Amino acid sequence: MRKTSNLFKSFFTVGAWTILSRIFGFIRDIFIAIFLGSGPVAEAFLIAFSLPNMFRSFFAEGALNLSFVPIFSKKLNNKNDAKLFAENTLSYLMIILIVFTIFAQIFMPWLIYAMASGFYEDERFNLTVTYAKITFPYIFFISVTALLSGVMNSLGSFVAAAAAPILLNLTFILSMFLANYFGLGIGISLAWAVPIAGIIQMLLLWITASRLGFKLIPKFSKLTPDLRRLFRVAGPAVLSGGVIQINLLVGRQVASYYEGGIAWLSYADRIYQLPLGVVGITIGVVLLPNLAKKLANNDNAGSQISFNRSLEFSLIIALPSAIALIVMPNVIISALFERGAFSSLDTLKTAAALTIYGIGLPAFIGQKIYQPIFYARENTRSPFYFALVAMAVNLTLAVSLAQTFGYLASALGTTIASWTMLLLLKNSSKKYGPATQIDSRNKRVIPRVVIASLIMGSLLLITNHLLSTTFFDVRNKYVVLLIMMFAGGFSYILIGQLIGAFSIKEIKSYFKK
Repeated sequence: MRKTSNLFKSFFTVGAWTILSRIFGFIRDIFIAIFLGSGPVAEAFLIAFSLPNMFRSFFAEGALNLSFVPIFSKKLNNKNDAKLFAENTLSYLMIILIVFTIFAQIFMPWLIYAMASGFYEDERFNLTVTYAKITFPYIFFISVTALLSGVMNSLGSFVAAAAAPILLNLTFILSMFLANYFGLGIGISLAWAVPIAGIIQMLLLWITASRLGFKLIPKFSKLTPDLRRLFRVAGPAVLSGGVIQINLLVGRQVASYYEGGIAWLSYADRIYQLPLGVVGITIGVVLLPNLAKKLANNDNAGSQISFNRSLEFSLIIALPSAIALIVMPNVIISALFERGAFSSLDTLKTAAALTIYGIGLPAFIGQKIYQPIFYARENTRSPFYFALVAMAVNLTLAVSLAQTFGYLASALGTTIASWTMLLLLKNSSKKYGPATQIDSRNKRVIPRVVIASLIMGSLLLITNHLLSTTFFDVRNKYVVLLIMMFAGGFSYILIGQLIGAFSIKEIKSYFKK
């Protein structure tokens, strides 16, 4: 029980800070919607900002953390060895990033064409190229930040890394207010806010890591056996990240041919990223170093406990969240975004995308649970092969369905590909034996969570119908959202406790130990 208590504390610590970050992210996106709506400046900035974020999968969360964290975690028995390994990794990472950034600046028009060729013959293309040249150096700062985050997560220190994105969102919000006050362009101000926020995030993590005894100074040494091992493991992770980004590229290419499509998908993406961030990323951040340490100590029983409690925690939050996104997308989008330049038509288009993403939410989160099973064992090849299959599914669906479903084809392709990826990961994880088997507690909990979520969804449908016919107008949409959130949350918790899906008393007990 003590191990479970510590694990849940870590989940809730990261989750709480992630929720706060996502709240500020919503505020940021609300102001972007107010000032820019779904117009050309909004789409140009969203593509420009997505470019460095796309390559994060190569240098940060993907190739770096998924391969660096397991090796680093296993070296923590000797602090000096662990610190030297981290510094050597930082050195090579910085060299790669600097060279990559220079090449990206030179070939920026081609990169933008590869991402959104539908922009090519209108004003959005040159605007996007200009913004992207400003935002791209963010890849350097956020990748170094990711390395520092991996160090601290392995040490069991999660707060600074989880809180860092708040600084990004606050910088965005401040830049828009200053631009509006001084009569400057909102788009160009947002573009400059990106690298500035990256520097601030990097400094925060570097100072925090230094206080934990890991003051990392680049040391340009020859390739050590540990670095060769890192690059060998990272190779398939880089390729896997590349496959994932091809999926995103396909989606953006399809959407770029429909005016407003990029913006609608981006706003919908921001909404489903809240539960995905709180659950999926929280699980990934906490579970990977946890499993790596247990495997280093041959603790198979502990690995099974960590996996099952992670699965339990994620399903308790993911399933009702998915149901809510499917049942009440219009209410959510209207209350959060429909004002200023964001019209009622934008609400309908964004809500349709959000429904599709809601269907895929459990799969997106499930991947975050099953992938650490492979990465903790330094197996990055299997997820890469599965990602290739998912890419083929996404590419086929997004292109073939575009004529029928328009910009929504990219959302459909992404969602179905995510379920495909999850099924492949789940089936392949069986080869690792008891560590990935569903325990007796989850066999009892999971069906009850499904029942509680479905009942909650039915009650939300009824509530939505009643309120939409008697109470819903422009002035009351915020009240309607609050009523539905309260009704959904209260009914889910009550039903969940009554049928034994979870116990609030038990969750509280985790924090008393």
